[in-house]
Amino acid sequence: MTLSLDILDRLIAFNTVSNRSNLDLINYVEEFLRARQFRVHCIPDLAEQKAGIYAEIGPQIEGGILRSAHSDVVPVD
Repeated sequence: MTLSLDILDRLIAFNTVSNRSNLDLINYVEEFLRARQFRVHCIPDLAEQKAGIYAEIGPQIEGGILRSAHSDVVPVD
């Protein structure tokens, strides 16, 4: 349980307000997943200020499960 809370604490510490870069978060997640044997693909935007991430684990077969999410938050101005 402590490891999960440590990971969540680290994730929410990133400033990912939508008008800022999310690359620090993406880099952290990429390293975290690669260390656990995921195949990771980063997809940068044209300005290379933000990126999405696609990760796979397990056998490379057709089918499977995809989990999709976003990594930014909307400011409350």
